[in-house]
Amino acid sequence: MEEKEVKLGTKTKLLLGVQHVLAMFGATVLVPFLTGLNPSIALIAAGVGTLVFHFCTKGIVPVFLGSSFAFIGALTLVLREEGIAAIKGGVVAAGIIYIIMSILVKIFGVEKIKSFFPPIVTGPIIMVIGFRMSPVALSMAGYANGKFDLKSLIVASVVILSMITITLMKKSFLRLIPILVSVILGYAVSVMLGFVDFEPILNAKWIGLSHEAASDMFTMPKISLSAILAIAPIALVVFIEHIGDITTNGAVVGKDFFKNPGIHRTLMGDGLATIAAGFLGGPANTTYGENTGVLAVTKVYDPSVLRIAACYAIVLGLLGKFGVILQTIPQPVMGGVSIILFGMISSVGARTMVDSKLDFSNSRNLIIASLIFVFGIAIDNIIIWKTVSVSGLALAALVGVLCNKLLPKDRELMINKKLD
Repeated sequence: MEEKEVKLGTKTKLLLGVQHVLAMFGATVLVPFLTGLNPSIALIAAGVGTLVFHFCTKGIVPVFLGSSFAFIGALTLVLREEGIAAIKGGVVAAGIIYIIMSILVKIFGVEKIKSFFPPIVTGPIIMVIGFRMSPVALSMAGYANGKFDLKSLIVASVVILSMITITLMKKSFLRLIPILVSVILGYAVSVMLGFVDFEPILNAKWIGLSHEAASDMFTMPKISLSAILAIAPIALVVFIEHIGDITTNGAVVGKDFFKNPGIHRTLMGDGLATIAAGFLGGPANTTYGENTGVLAVTKVYDPSVLRIAACYAIVLGLLGKFGVILQTIPQPVMGGVSIILFGMISSVGARTMVDSKLDFSNSRNLIIASLIFVFGIAIDNIIIWKTVSVSGLALAALVGVLCNKLLPKDRELMINKKLD
């Protein structure tokens, strides 16, 4: 049953837009921090991507797009090895994968495509994404050579404890912005401990991108096969996340977005938004679960509010001093956030398998999950031809999809019979 639409005044919409952008802000800028991309560009890319998404979906789906966590490992690796131009090419390729998936969904139906990515494949892959990034989180929190730096540990601990406290709060809007609040508290403690240098903030201009951000934005994408193979295949995993987000969003709003505008349109919107992000120099876009949380709390489902939030994100990204403030956030602050975040990503993967009630007494499921874990965690990247390499995550996803289709489903594998 559809929820009754509430007529909102312009001032109310503007205020609600602030609320939405706050809820999405922390997660959106966290991804560029962890990957080395520019947070101001990420905000602009999120805003532009959201507007593109709304255009593709006839302006009826109340969704905000932001930086996808699934791409963190691949983006970090490619940026370090090949630079921003290769990142742009890889993200654009990921957007093209989304568009291809939208066309396939339109032709064959969503269930047919989903059969290639069941929980036994997507669950372990999501877990691998979190596992692969865990050492980075501890390193940012000050852990090296078997011990923590004391000041870094204090900052990271404040962030972790504040996130835990906020998450456990009941009936509080703060529960929707735990990353933002914990980063602000961690930043304050960092100032007291002497981690923050205010000189770049004082020297920055009020309006306009920094020189580094402008350089990144106007760099042309480079077609690098190794970068494309590392980044683009991850879109196949996020495809399932997208379907789940749109399903949940529709359930909260009381509308069937699979019928109108259609999941093929939402995928197309996600793909074009990601392509736009790629050309701008931002991380790949995705639909945000935090967005659905805000809708559930406020009971306001007007898509125009999300478009206002998108405009706020673009404006924030163009404020020079604000961008420099983001860049002065110390690593231990983001390290504290990352410790919880990467653990939660892995936990979501485990929950995916638990919710689907997978039977791990069946050796078929054990083998698929085992292969994904080993290939995904143990291999950073593998050279397949000259300078062309594939990330361990992409290889694990390919192995999982193939095993799921090739191993028998209607009976136990021979290995089980031998064990009996």
